[in-house]
Amino acid sequence: MTDTAIDAAREAIASAGRLLIAAGAGMGVDSGLPDFRGDEGFWRAYPPLRGRSFAEMADPRWFDEDPELAWGFYGHRQALYERTVPHDGFARLRRLATSRPDFAFVFTSNVDGHFQAAGFPEDRVLECHGSLRHRQCSLPCGEDVWNADAPPAVDESTFRAIGPLPRCRNCDAVARPNVLMFGDHRWISRRTDAQVARYAAWLDRCDGERIVAIECGAGTAVPTVRMETARHADVVVRVNVREPDADGVGGAGVIPLAMPAAEALARLID
Repeated sequence: MTDTAIDAAREAIASAGRLLIAAGAGMGVDSGLPDFRGDEGFWRAYPPLRGRSFAEMADPRWFDEDPELAWGFYGHRQALYERTVPHDGFARLRRLATSRPDFAFVFTSNVDGHFQAAGFPEDRVLECHGSLRHRQCSLPCGEDVWNADAPPAVDESTFRAIGPLPRCRNCDAVARPNVLMFGDHRWISRRTDAQVARYAAWLDRCDGERIVAIECGAGTAVPTVRMETARHADVVVRVNVREPDADGVGGAGVIPLAMPAAEALARLID
């Protein structure tokens, strides 16, 4: 079945009028990033945080109540993402995306900045949950969003930040990553809103054309990416080790590939 599905996916991609590249957390696993699937997966990545869930840690209240804990978690992730090299599948997607003018756009829930690190133009990427490579005030004191500098040092035995914490460049309050957290009423969406506007304009230009989505590593626990491809694509090439099949989110035809992203992309894109 895999070879048949690969052939069908290659044909769909070759016939695409436009290409929607979509990615969830599973996209980064082949680059060496941790798999946070379930509490056990989270605790394997961060042993000192055993007993806490990812959702509990990704709560903006820690920047008020315990900023060293908050920056231990996010500072470690920022450093990890910055030193991790995106796998070859990103480069393959970039070559395909730039093979024709205005052909492709990226929609991702990842906050690692790896599409830009792999050479995708900033104006072709929508990071719907923001980016760890950008910061804002934790209060916030205004609408400013700026490029992140180096993260604070982290004691990996406790996952707490040590030394000076990042500060807001306007009011000197504690800064935070410009990412959408759980129960987050303080996220400044200005940067992502501009990405949304560029993406919407691209979709308008796709009117009447056959959109094929290559969707990598997007699960059903947080179905944002799956809902997006189902909403806009005529065909979804769904690359997902655990959940490759259609899930009833939308009406797009789905070609399921139950394999890691790097392997699938190597077989799909010359």
